[in-house]
Amino acid sequence: MDPVIIAGAGPVGLSLALALARRGVPVVVLDEGTGVDERRPARTAVLRPDTAALVTRLGCAEALGHERWTGWRTVRRRGVVQEVPLGAPAGYGPGMAAGPGRPAGAETGTAAPVHLVQHDLTRTLRALLAHMAGSGLVTLAPGSRVDTLEQDAAGVSVHTRGPAGTWWRGSYLVGCDGPRSTVRKLLGIRFPGRTAVERHAVAALRTELPRPGEALLHRMPPWRDADDEVTARPLPGGVWRLDWLLPPGRDLVTPEALLARVEDTLTGWCGDPAPPYQLLDTGVYTVHHRLARRWRAGRAFLAGDAAHLLGALGTQGLDEGLRDVANLSWKLALAWHEGATGADVLLDSYQTERRGAVGARLRAADRALPLVRASGGWSTVRRTVLPGAARGHDALLTDSHLGRGPLGAPPAYPRSPLAPATAPSGCVTVATALGEPVADVPVTTPDGTTAGLRDRLGGDPLVVLVAPGTGVWDRRHWLRAGLMPRLSAAIAALPLAAELLVAEEYPGAAAHTVLLVRPDGHLAAAMSGVRPAELYACADALRGGATASGARTADEETPRKALRKAPSGTAQDSPTTAGH
Repeated sequence: MDPVIIAGAGPVGLSLALALARRGVPVVVLDEGTGVDERRPARTAVLRPDTAALVTRLGCAEALGHERWTGWRTVRRRGVVQEVPLGAPAGYGPGMAAGPGRPAGAETGTAAPVHLVQHDLTRTLRALLAHMAGSGLVTLAPGSRVDTLEQDAAGVSVHTRGPAGTWWRGSYLVGCDGPRSTVRKLLGIRFPGRTAVERHAVAALRTELPRPGEALLHRMPPWRDADDEVTARPLPGGVWRLDWLLPPGRDLVTPEALLARVEDTLTGWCGDPAPPYQLLDTGVYTVHHRLARRWRAGRAFLAGDAAHLLGALGTQGLDEGLRDVANLSWKLALAWHEGATGADVLLDSYQTERRGAVGARLRAADRALPLVRASGGWSTVRRTVLPGAARGHDALLTDSHLGRGPLGAPPAYPRSPLAPATAPSGCVTVATALGEPVADVPVTTPDGTTAGLRDRLGGDPLVVLVAPGTGVWDRRHWLRAGLMPRLSAAIAALPLAAELLVAEEYPGAAAHTVLLVRPDGHLAAAMSGVRPAELYACADALRGGATASGARTADEETPRKALRKAPSGTAQDSPTTAGH
């Protein structure tokens, strides 16, 4: 079968290529650039625990650095509004009790985000892919810009221009080629939204601030000519990224004005004179909010900035792009390896789940923006909203920066097309709702390996048996005792491969609860005891089979087929052949 073509070699495209190659799917990465990324210390990314765990599983732990934020402090004028101690490792979720080997603070559910320089991540991803190039699974094509694409029932043909301009043939195409995506334009998919929602001036500098390792959000700083909001976020090596929220308008930020901001801010925080600093990089970035109308058109998909733009109020665009990778990679790999059975439902679920989640995030930001960024500053907010709302908005911003609440928490897929059309008997409720990311409990594999649950993600679906006391049993005995033989037989009979794990406990789960976990870490089912028929139905739905809620009958399929036969241009977002 032909490889999957990935257009774009940013962190999302490279991560998707690596995730697919690790699953045995050959990939071709079409890179418009030279294959060498520009070093920009001010271009950084904040990864939440779930996306940091994905990057680690891909083998990029080195790029994440070894320093974590020690805390987060929110200040308004001269008063501290909120202080949040950080330090729980990525992956520990709410509801997990502290204990041996689990650091204090893990029970709070506030894990320290990972803050990294983006070119460090892309460099590590490129090195890993280059190492795999000799296996025949990875082809890197620098200097290749897509200019034409054509689709048929068997695959996608893509033409690139450049020094090595040629035609490429693939089974699927994923456009990870950024906000001005050529793939999206060739597919005729609209990209509506809002322009210049926010503007920020940015500086990366090496200096010493009063609280090393602690991130800071300062609203309405008291010094003269201050911007309404300043954020300081530490990076490894004594480097800080400072962001200043710029007033509305398109006034030019000159180098002199940016240096004045640095001096005023450091003086305000550290006293006069300002501490010495080394300025490493500066820039101005504009936040847009846009959402592609469709994320799938036939055998072509959109991911990352080609599919969505967000970033106001602490939301993180790369976070969402990596979640696109986690969601799409296992579905594409399953469709590539297993063929057409349920492939349409399976692949359609990517758009349903991810577009719905990002759309909800954008709606939450759009609802909050008029109040948090009210014209006239906080004086207007105090006059127009209930008392205490200003502190509520500070807390909302803190949550969004730390990956909590409607602007920051990992998404859930409660109405997934991959859920069974009829709820299986024996379903039980645990602390994780269906479609939510699972908690990272310790688990044991049948061969005796112990790990965190999230460490086992990214491969086959997981079947987890909650069996208190197994940690003190001899593995040779519990593998042949109780529910294990029946559960092992049920897993062997599933319509797709799955991995068996055992957990001593899971939040809200009784003994002998069986959990079905998707490869991207979202809970697919929770049942009481071993129920082979029900487990089979849930696994079949997970691959888009006949039991999936998104499966279509022949009559429901007719409009879709008719749409595919329509001539190009009759429906702007239709999955017809596109090119020029």
